[in-house]
Amino acid sequence: MDTIGFIGAGNMAEALIKGIISANVCKPKYIFVNDIRSDRLEYLTRQYHVQVVTNSTALAGQVDVLILSVKPQNMANVLFAIESTVKYSTLTISIAAGVKIAEIATALGDKPIIRVMPNTPALIGEGATAMFANDRARPMMDRAMKIFSSVGKAVIVDNEDLIDAVTAVSGSGPAYFFLLMEEMIRIANEMGLPPEISKILVLQTARGAALLAAERDKFSESPSELRRKVTSPGGTTEAALKVFATKNFPQLIADALTAARNRSKELSE
Repeated sequence: MDTIGFIGAGNMAEALIKGIISANVCKPKYIFVNDIRSDRLEYLTRQYHVQVVTNSTALAGQVDVLILSVKPQNMANVLFAIESTVKYSTLTISIAAGVKIAEIATALGDKPIIRVMPNTPALIGEGATAMFANDRARPMMDRAMKIFSSVGKAVIVDNEDLIDAVTAVSGSGPAYFFLLMEEMIRIANEMGLPPEISKILVLQTARGAALLAAERDKFSESPSELRRKVTSPGGTTEAALKVFATKNFPQLIADALTAARNRSKELSE
């Protein structure tokens, strides 16, 4: 991979820059960044030794892979600024939620474009990313896989409409787990455990459960099997799970993810 450019230098861009450099996907001298915030550019140059390009139009015309990491509401302005300079050989990758490939192609033309939905654990190298490529970009998918695999796990979907489901499952997904942790900490406090102990126990339990599930998946052991193993008949875990069942926990999860997916569709339109 020769050169990579970022238009938009927020937290996700920084996570990708850090991952790309750490995984030796691209050297800092071949990574170019642009942002309207000069202090942000100064920080990234100081921290990662990447190259600053103050003009987004110029940056778009000089890189082999262009990553659009701007807010969705700013995408139209960015596309207007760069539409005449993006080369036909340049792979354009968008991580802007709700922005369809067709919208980008309307501005840039028939060029290689990949739409990506990452999530915030990418900030610590543990992201879950899904990607969809248009026909021209499919032969270049290995480039995108290298970039996003540097910050976690990356998968490819074969239908752009599935990005809405991805948004509901993994894009918004961290918030669901954070909510569960938040409530468990609160109830632990109400049960009399000191706040610091409550926090340590809940966060480590969440971490341990996730790591255990990932490890046992290597041996084809599913989360449902792990749940059954820890649920002794007549025991404490079973008592808790019976409450979840009484409250129709599966339907609650289904309703929540469906609402997130539907909202993603609305935003795309």
